[in-house]
Amino acid sequence: MTSRGTQVRVASPVPARPPLSVDTLAAMQKLMGRYPRPRSALLPMLYLVQAEHGFVSREGMKEVGKLLGLSAAEIAAVATFYTMFKRRPCGTWLLSVCTNVSCDLAGGTKIYRRLKEALGAETEETTADGLFTVEEVECLGACDGAPVLQVNYENYEHVTEDLALSLIESLRAGNVPQPTRGERPKESNAVSRRLSSVEAKP
Repeated sequence: MTSRGTQVRVASPVPARPPLSVDTLAAMQKLMGRYPRPRSALLPMLYLVQAEHGFVSREGMKEVGKLLGLSAAEIAAVATFYTMFKRRPCGTWLLSVCTNVSCDLAGGTKIYRRLKEALGAETEETTADGLFTVEEVECLGACDGAPVLQVNYENYEHVTEDLALSLIESLRAGNVPQPTRGERPKESNAVSRRLSSVEAKP
Protein backbone atom coordinates (compact mmCIF):
# COMPACT_ATOMS: atom_id res chain seq x y z
CA MET A 1 0.00 0.00 0.00
CA THR A 2 1.24 3.50 -0.82
CA SER A 3 0.09 6.93 0.22
CA ARG A 4 -1.77 9.14 -2.20
CA GLY A 5 0.57 10.71 -4.74
CA THR A 6 3.36 8.20 -4.17
CA GLN A 7 4.83 6.85 -7.40
CA VAL A 8 5.54 3.15 -7.51
CA ARG A 9 8.58 2.40 -9.60
CA VAL A 10 8.22 -0.79 -11.63
CA ALA A 11 11.47 -2.35 -12.82
CA SER A 12 11.78 -2.81 -16.56
CA PRO A 13 11.50 -6.41 -17.76
CA VAL A 14 14.72 -8.37 -18.09
CA PRO A 15 15.39 -8.87 -21.81
CA ALA A 16 15.70 -12.36 -23.22
CA ARG A 17 19.10 -13.45 -24.47
CA PRO A 18 20.08 -15.83 -27.29
CA PRO A 19 21.67 -19.24 -26.62
CA LEU A 20 25.27 -19.17 -25.46
CA SER A 21 27.88 -19.21 -28.22
CA VAL A 22 29.83 -22.30 -29.22
CA ASP A 23 33.00 -20.71 -27.83
CA THR A 24 31.43 -20.07 -24.44
CA LEU A 25 30.06 -23.62 -24.22
CA ALA A 26 33.50 -24.96 -25.11
CA ALA A 27 35.06 -22.79 -22.39
CA MET A 28 32.55 -24.20 -19.91
CA GLN A 29 33.49 -27.75 -20.85
CA LYS A 30 37.12 -26.82 -20.26
CA LEU A 31 36.28 -25.48 -16.81
CA MET A 32 34.31 -28.60 -15.89
CA GLY A 33 37.32 -30.73 -16.74
CA ARG A 34 39.41 -29.03 -14.07
CA TYR A 35 37.41 -30.37 -11.16
CA PRO A 36 36.85 -33.87 -9.75
CA ARG A 37 33.17 -32.94 -9.56
CA PRO A 38 31.97 -30.89 -12.57
CA ARG A 39 29.45 -28.94 -10.45
CA SER A 40 32.44 -27.28 -8.74
CA ALA A 41 32.77 -25.22 -11.94
CA LEU A 42 29.43 -23.51 -11.35
CA LEU A 43 30.78 -20.12 -10.19
CA PRO A 44 33.24 -19.63 -13.05
CA MET A 45 30.60 -20.83 -15.52
CA LEU A 46 28.21 -18.14 -14.28
CA TYR A 47 30.96 -15.59 -14.89
CA LEU A 48 31.12 -16.79 -18.50
CA VAL A 49 27.36 -16.32 -18.86
CA GLN A 50 27.77 -12.80 -17.50
CA ALA A 51 30.68 -12.12 -19.85
CA GLU A 52 28.59 -13.03 -22.90
CA HIS A 53 25.12 -11.80 -21.95
CA GLY A 54 26.06 -8.83 -19.76
CA PHE A 55 24.36 -10.43 -16.76
CA VAL A 56 23.47 -13.90 -15.51
CA SER A 57 20.52 -14.47 -17.80
CA ARG A 58 17.76 -17.02 -17.37
CA GLU A 59 18.74 -18.57 -20.69
CA GLY A 60 22.36 -18.85 -19.60
CA MET A 61 21.43 -20.44 -16.28
CA LYS A 62 19.36 -23.07 -18.09
CA GLU A 63 22.30 -24.03 -20.28
CA VAL A 64 24.63 -24.21 -17.28
CA GLY A 65 22.08 -26.42 -15.51
CA LYS A 66 21.95 -28.82 -18.46
CA LEU A 67 25.73 -29.13 -18.53
CA LEU A 68 26.06 -29.70 -14.80
CA GLY A 69 22.89 -31.72 -14.23
CA LEU A 70 21.55 -29.13 -11.79
CA SER A 71 18.02 -27.81 -11.43
CA ALA A 72 17.01 -24.24 -12.20
CA ALA A 73 16.45 -23.70 -8.46
CA GLU A 74 19.99 -24.85 -7.63
CA ILE A 75 21.52 -22.52 -10.20
CA ALA A 76 19.33 -19.58 -9.16
CA ALA A 77 20.18 -20.11 -5.49
CA VAL A 78 23.85 -19.51 -6.25
CA ALA A 79 23.34 -16.71 -8.78
CA THR A 80 21.15 -14.72 -6.38
CA PHE A 81 23.37 -15.25 -3.33
CA TYR A 82 26.54 -13.59 -4.63
CA THR A 83 26.35 -9.87 -5.38
CA MET A 84 28.97 -10.03 -8.13
CA PHE A 85 26.50 -11.93 -10.29
CA LYS A 86 24.12 -9.41 -11.83
CA ARG A 87 20.56 -10.46 -12.60
CA ARG A 88 19.87 -7.46 -14.81
CA PRO A 89 21.92 -6.04 -17.71
CA CYS A 90 25.02 -4.34 -16.35
CA GLY A 91 26.75 -1.37 -17.96
CA THR A 92 30.21 -1.34 -19.45
CA TRP A 93 31.34 0.39 -16.27
CA LEU A 94 30.03 -0.77 -12.89
CA LEU A 95 30.34 2.08 -10.38
CA SER A 96 30.30 0.70 -6.84
CA VAL A 97 30.14 3.35 -4.11
CA CYS A 98 30.84 2.36 -0.52
CA THR A 99 28.42 3.96 1.95
CA ASN A 100 29.51 2.07 5.05
CA VAL A 101 30.53 4.02 8.16
CA SER A 102 34.01 5.25 7.22
CA CYS A 103 33.07 6.13 3.65
CA ASP A 104 29.73 7.61 4.67
CA LEU A 105 31.39 9.96 7.15
CA ALA A 106 33.81 11.02 4.41
CA GLY A 107 31.01 11.74 1.93
CA GLY A 108 30.32 8.37 0.30
CA THR A 109 26.54 8.64 0.43
CA LYS A 110 26.67 12.13 -1.11
CA ILE A 111 28.84 10.78 -3.93
CA TYR A 112 26.42 7.91 -4.52
CA ARG A 113 23.45 10.28 -4.72
CA ARG A 114 25.37 12.70 -6.95
CA LEU A 115 26.24 9.94 -9.40
CA LYS A 116 22.63 8.77 -9.57
CA GLU A 117 21.51 12.34 -10.14
CA ALA A 118 24.11 12.89 -12.87
CA LEU A 119 23.47 9.60 -14.65
CA GLY A 120 19.75 9.30 -14.06
CA ALA A 121 20.22 5.69 -12.96
CA GLU A 122 18.60 4.10 -9.93
CA THR A 123 20.37 1.49 -7.83
CA GLU A 124 21.11 -1.66 -9.84
CA GLU A 125 19.84 0.03 -13.00
CA THR A 126 21.85 0.82 -16.11
CA THR A 127 21.92 4.06 -18.10
CA ALA A 128 20.09 4.11 -21.42
CA ASP A 129 23.36 4.16 -23.36
CA GLY A 130 24.49 0.98 -21.63
CA LEU A 131 27.66 2.59 -20.26
CA PHE A 132 27.06 2.85 -16.53
CA THR A 133 25.50 0.92 -13.68
CA VAL A 134 25.58 2.53 -10.22
CA GLU A 135 25.33 0.45 -7.06
CA GLU A 136 25.62 1.09 -3.33
CA VAL A 137 27.89 -1.41 -1.58
CA GLU A 138 29.11 -2.35 1.87
CA CYS A 139 32.70 -2.05 3.07
CA LEU A 140 35.31 -2.44 0.32
CA GLY A 141 38.13 -3.03 2.79
CA ALA A 142 39.96 0.22 2.12
CA CYS A 143 38.73 2.42 4.95
CA ASP A 144 42.00 4.38 4.99
CA GLY A 145 41.09 5.58 1.49
CA ALA A 146 37.54 6.68 2.30
CA PRO A 147 35.45 7.52 0.45
CA VAL A 148 36.03 4.72 -2.04
CA LEU A 149 34.50 4.36 -5.50
CA GLN A 150 35.18 1.21 -7.47
CA VAL A 151 35.04 1.00 -11.24
CA ASN A 152 34.71 -2.64 -12.30
CA TYR A 153 36.25 -3.65 -8.96
CA GLU A 154 39.28 -1.34 -9.11
CA ASN A 155 39.59 1.22 -6.29
CA TYR A 156 39.55 4.98 -6.63
CA GLU A 157 40.12 6.39 -3.15
CA HIS A 158 39.67 9.74 -1.40
CA VAL A 159 37.10 10.56 -4.09
CA THR A 160 35.14 13.81 -3.99
CA GLU A 161 31.85 14.51 -5.73
CA ASP A 162 33.65 16.53 -8.40
CA LEU A 163 36.24 13.79 -8.93
CA ALA A 164 33.48 11.20 -9.27
CA LEU A 165 31.77 13.27 -11.96
CA SER A 166 35.09 13.85 -13.70
CA LEU A 167 35.72 10.10 -13.64
CA ILE A 168 32.49 9.24 -15.45
CA GLU A 169 33.20 11.88 -18.08
CA SER A 170 36.65 10.38 -18.65
CA LEU A 171 35.14 6.90 -18.98
CA ARG A 172 32.51 8.19 -21.36
CA ALA A 173 35.27 9.69 -23.52
CA GLY A 174 37.17 6.41 -23.54
CA ASN A 175 39.92 7.54 -21.18
CA VAL A 176 40.33 5.20 -18.21
CA PRO A 177 42.20 6.89 -15.34
CA GLN A 178 44.72 4.93 -13.29
CA PRO A 179 43.06 3.80 -10.03
CA THR A 180 44.58 4.26 -6.60
CA ARG A 181 45.29 0.55 -6.33
CA GLY A 182 45.54 -2.11 -8.98
CA GLU A 183 45.43 -1.75 -12.74
CA ARG A 184 43.23 0.28 -15.01
CA PRO A 185 39.79 -1.34 -15.06
CA LYS A 186 38.76 -3.34 -18.09
CA GLU A 187 35.25 -3.34 -19.54
CA SER A 188 32.74 -5.43 -17.60
CA ASN A 189 32.54 -8.37 -20.02
CA ALA A 190 36.35 -8.71 -20.01
CA VAL A 191 36.36 -8.58 -16.20
CA SER A 192 33.77 -11.36 -15.95
CA ARG A 193 35.73 -13.54 -18.36
CA ARG A 194 38.90 -12.94 -16.37
CA LEU A 195 37.15 -13.81 -13.11
CA SER A 196 35.98 -17.08 -14.63
CA SER A 197 39.69 -18.06 -14.78
CA VAL A 198 38.99 -19.91 -18.04
CA GLU A 199 42.18 -18.54 -19.56
CA ALA A 200 44.35 -19.52 -16.60
CA LYS A 201 46.50 -22.61 -16.84
CA PRO A 202 44.96 -25.58 -15.01
